[in-house]
Amino acid sequence: MEQGGKLRYALSGAAAGLANGFFGGGGGSVLVPLLTRVCGLDQRRAFATSVAVILPLCALSVAVYLMRGGLDLMAALPYLAGGTVGGWLGGRWFQGMKLPWLKRLFGALLIYGGARCFLG
Repeated sequence: MEQGGKLRYALSGAAAGLANGFFGGGGGSVLVPLLTRVCGLDQRRAFATSVAVILPLCALSVAVYLMRGGLDLMAALPYLAGGTVGGWLGGRWFQGMKLPWLKRLFGALLIYGGARCFLG
C-alpha cells in the first residue's frame, strides 16, 4: 500500500474513533462509507473491516467511560449478551446476503438512526 493509502486509512480510522468516542458508538456508520469512497474498498470488505476496527475502538471508549464513572456494567450485561448473539447471527447471514440488499439495509439503518437522533 502506498503512503497516501496509509494516510487515508488512518484518517478514516480517526474519524470512526472520533464518532465512537463522541457519541458512544456509531463509528462503523462513519467508517463504511469512508472505506468504500475514500479508501476504495469493495462494500463487503468495508463492512468486514469496519467490524474489525470498531471492536478495539469500542473497547477504548468503554475504558474511557469506565474511568470517568459513566458506565453501569450491570445494566450493560443484557445488551452485551444480546449483541453477542446478534453479532454471531449477523456474521452468518452476511456472507449469503446479496450486496444490493446489504447496502439497502445499511442505508435504512443510517436513516432510522439519523431520524431518531433528529426527532428526539
